Amino acid sequence: MVENTPTDGEAIRASLQAPEAFEPVFDRHYGAIYDYLARRVGPDTGAELASEVFTIAFARRRTFERDADNARPWLYGIAANLARRQARTWRRRNQAGQRAEGGNVIWLDPAAEDRIHAERVRHVLIAAISKLKPAEREPLVLHALTDLSYREVATALQIPVGTVRSRIARGRQRVRRSLIAAGHPELAEELADKGDDDVG
Repeated sequence: MVENTPTDGEAIRASLQAPEAFEPVFDRHYGAIYDYLARRVGPDTGAELASEVFTIAFARRRTFERDADNARPWLYGIAANLARRQARTWRRRNQAGQRAEGGNVIWLDPAAEDRIHAERVRHVLIAAISKLKPAEREPLVLHALTDLSYREVATALQIPVGTVRSRIARGRQRVRRSLIAAGHPELAEELADKGDDDVG
């Protein structure tokens, strides 16, 4: 007889009594969390932060919403906070005249076929996204780099879904303007197509 795999919520609730029950949550989501962080802060730092996400999640598992079954938005929220913290650390090092270990918001699909073109436009995207206010940048980047719906981004960032929609719309519009001004209308068009029909 095959046992049913527990949902994230069931695993987390069980782990309150049996810590090893948390393991399926790690197994199920580590790859996606790592991919997100690697594209924001680079693969080496991304691996460190991905491990930290699950350390924090385990320590805070009593705060997980009792009726929720999917831990993914919760885990992405922790990951986004760690990525922001890392970016602040790098900025402080830059301001202190130290060499930064990496950039912030890589954004591009690591499986892109045209790697040379991808590397060339990466800097254009980073510059455009970096001009956004943090409140607009974070929901836009989280939605763009993951398959989270607007509602799940709202859960991850602990803000209303209507706020997510408006911030993503404003952020996307400002990034599009920056890309067009920089001579990359094709990137602006791709950004316009990303997630505009999201109703979740």
